[in-house]
Amino acid sequence: QVQLQESGPGLVKPSQTLFFTCTVSGDSITTIHHYWNWVRQPPGKGLEWMGYIGYHGSTSYSPFLKSRTSIFRDTSKNQFTLQLSSVTPEDTAVYYCARFDELGNLFDSWGQGTQVTVSS
Repeated sequence: QVQLQESGPGLVKPSQTLFFTCTVSGDSITTIHHYWNWVRQPPGKGLEWMGYIGYHGSTSYSPFLKSRTSIFRDTSKNQFTLQLSSVTPEDTAVYYCARFDELGNLFDSWGQGTQVTVSS
């Protein structure tokens, strides 16, 4: 059974860079047809897809966040990391990592989510 666990700071100051890591167990991040995503949910709003890194290492980002977002991976640790720069209070949200299965065309595994607050 695959498990995803986010780790990162709960409080970040405006203009800083946020780093969030997702540790995966029960699956390899290089498994074919699997894409590893970051999704967030601001308070009172719906889910917002931020980007992914694929099993082959390629990346894709939301056009709304592309200029501030980077996702990279460490295959030796079976982890992938979100980097979000120049954060503002509007980046306050619950952040989730999630697996997308290309064959089933669905997000089939999610981390528990971690609250991040951007405040001075």
